[in-house]
Amino acid sequence: MTDDRALFLTSDDVRGLATPAEYVDAVREGYRERGEGAPARPRTRLTGGDPPGMLTGYSAILPETGAMGGYMYTGGFGSGDAHFVLPLFDAETGAPLAVFDGASLNPFKTGASGAVGLDALAREDAAELAIVGSGAQARGQLRAAATVREFDAVRVYSPTREHREAFAAAMDDELDPTVRAVDSSSAAVADADAVVTATTAAEPVFDGADLADGAHVTCMGQYHPEKREVDAETVARATYVPDLRERVERDAGAFLLARAEGAVGDDHVHAELGEVVAGVEPGRTAPDEVTLFDSGGTAIETVAAAHMLYERAVDAGLGREVEFLPASRAFEE
Repeated sequence: MTDDRALFLTSDDVRGLATPAEYVDAVREGYRERGEGAPARPRTRLTGGDPPGMLTGYSAILPETGAMGGYMYTGGFGSGDAHFVLPLFDAETGAPLAVFDGASLNPFKTGASGAVGLDALAREDAAELAIVGSGAQARGQLRAAATVREFDAVRVYSPTREHREAFAAAMDDELDPTVRAVDSSSAAVADADAVVTATTAAEPVFDGADLADGAHVTCMGQYHPEKREVDAETVARATYVPDLRERVERDAGAFLLARAEGAVGDDHVHAELGEVVAGVEPGRTAPDEVTLFDSGGTAIETVAAAHMLYERAVDAGLGREVEFLPASRAFEE
């Protein structure tokens, strides 16, 4: 695009442009850049309205990828739904590249982030995966996780039997490992080599005592200081790796509540995911070590995935050009 033109890309435009594995590769590169110093800020949230709602946004610059931008989205305010807008800019010139309807991108880039964490921290021989949750985010997490480890079996639990059984049947048809539904989170987590939580729960969804030595946990369903998917025992047992250190004090409820209970101290944050991916800090150091990736969502994966899709959309001739007036011309007569 030229300096004053960008692409508007709908969810239909970008659907199917990349595989889960390709999302993972792009997001891993984004986190490597972050580990080597690329700037990123955690989400900020404004709440208000009658009826109430929230306006949320976050941003990142990935110099080597050549892109910057982030998400802005709304939830509530009487709409009964959420809407995502994703602006993408050239990291060298500052020119707009694209504006995405970001809804369909969300499970793919979030799933990729979870898989990058799992790949960086789980044992290489991890063979059994537990999924707690059965919605779109859980599907995204499973599809991406299956690209970084050769799982033999996947056990899925969510509170509604029909949901977990439908999820298991669909994913079993789609993926190589055997996917089956189980009747409790304990049955899912026990002896699992890796555990992924993708829920809307405000309280822990499994007992930390059920977690096997050597297991990896990715929790990605909560970003609220008073909500968590994993308990204090899980956090205390684990080498704790968030997506962004700065986010921990804002909305990493799993860590904040564990600290409030006296289970961990401020020094329990081991490293950011990017630091592990870049080799700046070590990841797993022992087979029996428990590791935890706390994924609250950042613009790192958002910008990395969006830039990949933008380049593919340009090559495929997708999207519609829109014009942006440069600020230098805004007050011309």
